[in-house]
Amino acid sequence: MATDTEQKDILRGGQFLVKETACEDIFTPEDFTEEQKMMKEAVIEFNDREIIAKRARFEAKDYALTEEVMRKAGELGFLSVAVPESYGGLDMGFVSTVLTCDYISSGTGSFSTAFGAHTGIGTMPITLYGNEEQKQKYVPKLASGEWFGAYCLTEPGAGSDANSGKTTAQISEDGKSYKINGQKMWISNAGFCNLMIVFARIEDDKNITGFIVENDKNNGISMGEEEHKLGIRASSTRQVFFNDTVVPVENMLAGRGEGFKIAMNALNVGRIKLAAACLDSQRRVLTTAVQYANERKQFKTPISDFGAIKVKLAEMATSAYAGESATYRAAKNIEDRIALRQAAGNSHQEAELKGVEEYAIECSILKVAVSEDIQNCADEGIQIFGGMGFSEDTPMEAAWRDARIARIYEGTNEINRMLAVGMLVKKAMKGHVDLLGPATAVANELMGIPSFDTPDYSELFSEEKEMIAKLKKTFLMVAGAAVQKYGQDLEKHQQLLIAAADILIEIYMAESAILRTEKNAKRFGEEAQSVQIAMAKLYLYHAVDIVEEKGKESIISFAEGDEQRMMLMGLKRFTKYANYPDIVDLRNEIAEKVKAEGKYAF
Repeated sequence: MATDTEQKDILRGGQFLVKETACEDIFTPEDFTEEQKMMKEAVIEFNDREIIAKRARFEAKDYALTEEVMRKAGELGFLSVAVPESYGGLDMGFVSTVLTCDYISSGTGSFSTAFGAHTGIGTMPITLYGNEEQKQKYVPKLASGEWFGAYCLTEPGAGSDANSGKTTAQISEDGKSYKINGQKMWISNAGFCNLMIVFARIEDDKNITGFIVENDKNNGISMGEEEHKLGIRASSTRQVFFNDTVVPVENMLAGRGEGFKIAMNALNVGRIKLAAACLDSQRRVLTTAVQYANERKQFKTPISDFGAIKVKLAEMATSAYAGESATYRAAKNIEDRIALRQAAGNSHQEAELKGVEEYAIECSILKVAVSEDIQNCADEGIQIFGGMGFSEDTPMEAAWRDARIARIYEGTNEINRMLAVGMLVKKAMKGHVDLLGPATAVANELMGIPSFDTPDYSELFSEEKEMIAKLKKTFLMVAGAAVQKYGQDLEKHQQLLIAAADILIEIYMAESAILRTEKNAKRFGEEAQSVQIAMAKLYLYHAVDIVEEKGKESIISFAEGDEQRMMLMGLKRFTKYANYPDIVDLRNEIAEKVKAEGKYAF
């Protein structure tokens, strides 16, 4: 595996913007190995039997059921997919980790939250930052489901500004332990966890420090009542209070002041896993919606035959398809980068940390895009059901409520939008991604005379790929001019950052859908991929609209005079199709396939 990986020129994080990616170089869900397909089927069967069949109990806030099903997941190995074999795990690789998270998360947000909190931020900080003694002591118990983990970072005054927490850790006189005092809130799994990753500040340190704390009520640990939440109702969420809680010095995680770094890197992994956790939810919402639409008749006609409903079915399918395409593309990039680092002699810890960190931009992009897509999907699901969608008797209202937290988890979508662009600019300044050269080339192109040649668009996606290249020029034009004008102060202009992020997001998602479809059309034939081709084209059409809107908003907000006029002309050039797709035809083709199959069938 490592040798194959070494022979491929893997794009670094963010380089998708300035380098062309060949469709053969991306991973798609159609590339799952036999082992991954077996894991997928096993997870789907577990989800159907243990979670979906008991949905009413989860909605009735049956916290004990969440714990019980988590134990069953542990017995089947689903909690240990990402854990190395030496600590009792399956060590199946990053794509398999994402796949498991994808297909286990669609039954209810309550279980999905418990699963994500335990396998991600509850276990992973020890796996990736713990010393050998800590890993041997705790990880096997967490991997098997004998113990459950929680993650105590957020405080009443420390949310998005995670490093501003007031919880303290004071060294004892004999130097053998710390006393932790403080309050944490919104702690998932608090009600049944055995172990917590707790972040506290030692003296006046600039950065917080991480500690592994065993949950013992006789050691100054107390809990608030279960929170009453909009969704994820059977996910245990409590405040946790520490009152002179004694923690041995050997339970410090990594080094003093390293806690902020642990928290940020844990969030990177959490972001792509959160995107994955929203994928099968979209598939199932669409499947439930189309089955209802096929059965529900109005004016003596199934409502799925009406154009207004076809729009919804087509757009829901298209968003799910693009989300799948982008998530698994990034997951394999991360897996390949980890393999490269291990082949170069890095430890598992360092390879995984650096592998994920490399694609932090893509992780933020995915978190934003897919969390918003599941919310839109669930909203349209309710609309297709009409009045019944608003009733607890159908699963749509619970899906809508559960989806809402995804835009807040793992850093709000606003924070992630600003992070994506901010990290890209920092990478450029470090020389990891050459933005200056391409941005200068775009600026020079704007000064030149455009070509009026008629290109040959006979090959599949030739015009669409040219459109993607032009959208990348739009980002470089807008972001390049903004960096030039504001320099290091760009981060203070949040509205510009968010607009630039929306452009970046649409480029990555649209390109991922096109590359996946191109790869599959080459191996399965264009006819077999006709609906996927329609979805890739439909997604791109919407992406172009968003890029045009956000580009214009940015340009007229920071440029003026001749510069503004020139950039607006460039924007028009970069967002203009030679041949516009027939959107109604595309939607009809997608909707007819979904109707005929009675499910998300891609």
